[in-house]
Amino acid sequence: MRNHTPQQVQAAAETFRQMFEQITDNVERVIRGKPDAIGLALLCLLCDGHLLIEDVPGVGKTSLAKSLAASVDVPFGRIQFTPDVLPSDVIGVNVWDERERVFEFRPGALFSNIVLVDEINRASPKTQAALLEAMQERQVTTDRTTRPLSQPFMVIATQNPIEHEGTYPLPESQLDRFLMRIGIGYPNADSAVEVLDLHDGTTEINVGPVATADEVKAMTRTVTEVHVAPVLRRYIVAVAEASRRRGTITLGISPRATLDLQRVAQARALAAGRNYVVPDDVKAVAEPVLGHRIRLSPDAQLRGLTPQSALREVFEAVTVPTSAG
Repeated sequence: MRNHTPQQVQAAAETFRQMFEQITDNVERVIRGKPDAIGLALLCLLCDGHLLIEDVPGVGKTSLAKSLAASVDVPFGRIQFTPDVLPSDVIGVNVWDERERVFEFRPGALFSNIVLVDEINRASPKTQAALLEAMQERQVTTDRTTRPLSQPFMVIATQNPIEHEGTYPLPESQLDRFLMRIGIGYPNADSAVEVLDLHDGTTEINVGPVATADEVKAMTRTVTEVHVAPVLRRYIVAVAEASRRRGTITLGISPRATLDLQRVAQARALAAGRNYVVPDDVKAVAEPVLGHRIRLSPDAQLRGLTPQSALREVFEAVTVPTSAG
């Protein structure tokens, strides 16, 4: 971290680690047996990004989003996307006030700090575009008036990967607005038993906030100060270039994706109590950060290759630095 003594650097990393564990422990009161998914969701928030959770129904996608939002003392909004949802339902609308004889803006759910969008692929492309524009610009415009969104601002979207009838899949250019795409998966047997014990149908588990908006913003600022050695930057660039040369991949890793990969690796290093990035940080977050940003060739898809397996092949082909410098 720049212009800080070693003691200050270590103290900042330790404070980050403690807050990170405090929030994840709070979420784990609701979501049992999924520490990786919880950790990635929190890393996404602390990197000032947006999260897409893609998995089958009933594994806790909505519960993860709600419990993460409840762990931070900020306004929370929720939108259930359906084909008839309009952009004004998401952004807000100007309403004529007869008494004051003026138009009054009534904000939509986007004017919350953490916004849960259930089943994003069920809304029309026009509504999806309105949401994704706000995600990218951190502002919305209605009737020539631009209104900034609150900080921190995070959209957590969910979608079901097995039901495509009546849906509008997000194109690659819009998927790229999400910092990460993750799944949750089924719990193991022990975790499933814990879920049955905790959720007996009569008692709802409510989690309270354990962090403030200012604390989250301070953690986000700390992420950008984590040291990344030049050799690791060259490693990230080498991985991106290797993906563009690989025959099984028709759309490789973009420069924006490399920036996102570096930032998430920095946050993961802090979560481990370090103020410097190591190659394992990069590899650990590569699939959720990059998996939805590459496109496979038709031949690779016919052979059953997945973006995750293609990324693993790319990383295997690039020499890992033996020293972080």
